[in-house]
Amino acid sequence: MPKPALDCHFKSLFEYAPISLWEEDYSAIKLFFDALRAKGIVDLNSYLDQHPEEIADNVRRIKVKRVNAETLRMFRAKNQDELISNLGSIFRGEMDVHFRDELLALWNGKHDWSGEGINYTLSGEALHIRLYWRILPECAENWSCVMVSIEDITALKKAETRAQKLFKHAPISLWEEDYTAIKKAFDALRAQGVTDLKRYLAANPEAVRQFTDLIRVLDVNQKTLDLFEAADKETLLANLKEVFHDDMGEHFQNELVDMWEGKTYFERESVNYSLHGKPVNVHIHWTLMPGHENDFAWVLVALQDITARKKAEDYLRYLGTHDAMTGLYNRAFFEEVLHKLEASRIDPTSFIIADLNGLKRVNDSFGHSAGDQLIRRAAEVLKASIEDRMIAARIGGDEFIIILPGEDAQKSKEMIERIDALTAINNKYYRNPPLSFSLGASTSAPGASLLKFVSLADDDMYKNKGVYYNRRKKASYLHDE
Repeated sequence: MPKPALDCHFKSLFEYAPISLWEEDYSAIKLFFDALRAKGIVDLNSYLDQHPEEIADNVRRIKVKRVNAETLRMFRAKNQDELISNLGSIFRGEMDVHFRDELLALWNGKHDWSGEGINYTLSGEALHIRLYWRILPECAENWSCVMVSIEDITALKKAETRAQKLFKHAPISLWEEDYTAIKKAFDALRAQGVTDLKRYLAANPEAVRQFTDLIRVLDVNQKTLDLFEAADKETLLANLKEVFHDDMGEHFQNELVDMWEGKTYFERESVNYSLHGKPVNVHIHWTLMPGHENDFAWVLVALQDITARKKAEDYLRYLGTHDAMTGLYNRAFFEEVLHKLEASRIDPTSFIIADLNGLKRVNDSFGHSAGDQLIRRAAEVLKASIEDRMIAARIGGDEFIIILPGEDAQKSKEMIERIDALTAINNKYYRNPPLSFSLGASTSAPGASLLKFVSLADDDMYKNKGVYYNRRKKASYLHDE
């Protein structure tokens, strides 16, 4: 191709390139640097601290030789003359900060540079730009020809800002985390021949905490700070061990196994803690972001606060297993426990039946509120009597049962004595009517169902109930109960 035609071709490439191109002359900056060095200046950074006005002066030392059509369109200029005569409107504001970095790059011998900043159109609109310049080889001595490209990234920056705001103000706790170190630890274990992480962690429980320490939290949003009662991000990150207690080890162990097996998303429930020590029930959504399957460098964790739901579930579960009036377990729970004890039979197991004496008389004489109060007093005594692993339940209007798993007849006898003693104490602190129980006990042995021994305890209670009635008759209590 003849040289004139070649020149014409490259002029067209410059003029109609789909990106803003500038040919500039930095030779005046080169002369300025040479003069500084001649004065013995070796640290440009310190010099600019003392003479900040030199930054703007050096901007003015740049000579724009030509720009292309895309540049005129981007900066809303009618022609090159209008653009060049208004460079002060285009390069202003925070551009001094970015241009300082460019000057330092030039001073340190670099012949190219790239960075981001903000320029302005001639109509005053802000443009987020990515700038790249290079001193052309043929001008390396005097910097008289520098090629500059400017990419308009305004739409990208707006999208980034929107994404940042969505992250920051999302109504759910969000964590950006880096699991790179965990991925490297996995690779090291595989190199050592480990194939089953679950088995490895069972044999090395301390490794779970070590893996926890490898997680790097990149960012959290405002909802996270609110949820964990942290004043700011720095406070939260400095106290992560308060958020993730040691009792979370089992949950995190399961997460590690999921990661090891190649899962890029999983959900589960767990308990974290606020910085004030308050339990926070959370539903975890763990996502390994696309493109990071090989390095684990970007993980998004969403925590949904389900504390209120858990409390509601616990309350409903409580209502389903407890007697509302006394707080003792109810008959349904007693039957469930009896079934489980029968399925994993342990002999001896003892049962105590406690029947509240005189409830009908109290209801008739003093009203049902007084009868309800007597039932609650009975529950207080039984609660205070039982030990760990024992179960007290209300199985009828005035009938209660205590289950003593693995305990013999001697233990049930001691329990009955304790109930009698606590009943006497209770009566000292309450006015009439007096609290009184008829008690019966039975201890299991192989060869019969546990239900049979419950029935025997009931029979024993009724035998003692008869003794109670006979005593009342002798004391001239004539009303039939």
